[in-house]
Amino acid sequence: MYYRVEDKYFIYEDQIAYLTSRLKEIMDYDEHSIDGGYLIRSVYFDDDTDSALLENEAGVDEREKFRIRTYERDDSFIRLEEKSKKSGLTHKESVVISKDMVKTLLQDGCSAERAPLNSSCLLNENGFLFKKLYAKMNTSLLHPVTIVEYERQAFVEKVGNVRITFDKNIGASEYVDRFFEEDVYTRPVLEPGAHILEVKYDEFLPEYIQQILETGTLQRTAFSKYTMARRNYEQIGELL
Repeated sequence: MYYRVEDKYFIYEDQIAYLTSRLKEIMDYDEHSIDGGYLIRSVYFDDDTDSALLENEAGVDEREKFRIRTYERDDSFIRLEEKSKKSGLTHKESVVISKDMVKTLLQDGCSAERAPLNSSCLLNENGFLFKKLYAKMNTSLLHPVTIVEYERQAFVEKVGNVRITFDKNIGASEYVDRFFEEDVYTRPVLEPGAHILEVKYDEFLPEYIQQILETGTLQRTAFSKYTMARRNYEQIGELL
């Protein structure tokens, strides 16, 4: 199985402005970019014991999570993805999934108890990812739990298969059955002005990119957007 390095950092507006001005001189914007960026909306799955959340926080060596993702709210191109992690490296499997199938999976918010009923549509598709999701929805009661939405600016470099992304204005919503609505109300998951930088590559990161990123002020984080979204709900709940 093919794994990649994926490092994450908290980053702020002034740092993004500086790094963007340098990176665009030596890297290209990725294929999804529209005027330098685009909107990503994902719905994440977890089981009835919150295994994905707790394993991520505990730093379990081998773990995985499922999500469904759209770009620029385009419901004509939707992906079902499984992201796995092992020994600090990441791997992603992805397949195109239909809007009708997604709507079925998200029906009525899809509680853990309803997950097995909603999952039957997956049996109509070929491909191991559909079968694996079906199995997990029936054995572990895997079900959609949160929407995560943010604006992404991404740069790519063929040498080292490098991908650098700035994910800004990250918000979350527990109303997963509203996934296809034009505007979904989301709560910010980070303090104002804080965003996430992700640096992904294969075996090595070219030195000319390393030199630009080595500002000495970046704060590395192990938390995922999914984890931040879920914990944000709990913090809000404690205040109410």
